Amino acid sequence: MQSSGKTLINPPGTEQIYRHFQFSQAVRAGNRVWVSGQVGIDENGKAAEGIEAQARAAFVNLQHVLAEAGAGMQDVVELVTYHTAMKEIGRFLKVKAEFIPSDFPAWTAVGVTELVMPELLCEIRATAVIGSGGSRPEGT
Repeated sequence: MQSSGKTLINPPGTEQIYRHFQFSQAVRAGNRVWVSGQVGIDENGKAAEGIEAQARAAFVNLQHVLAEAGAGMQDVVELVTYHTAMKEIGRFLKVKAEFIPSDFPAWTAVGVTELVMPELLCEIRATAVIGSGGSRPEGT
């Protein structure tokens, strides 16, 4: 969906989220992409078990939205993550390193008491600049 120089990014399967919760998975304007908070749920809305599984699912969801916008993880310039248990940050970092092993973006980790679903343990929001990470994702 495009209007006023911005493109709303809503990959197939996320239309219900767009309509019900009234937000896009991401918005692209020029070569910049702002990705809404991604969480560790599957396509059926079921939360993964435990912080590592949820973090991994959230990063996979982030990759999917970035790809739909024409970007990749290498283009992420900022991450903001929200955690219901900061004591789990080490386990989160382990998973984060699987997806971002080097050339780290700016990152802010915020402890919160609750996310949109009570079973959620973390949420990942990102900003990307397409092409800033060097190589481009396939198909772009």
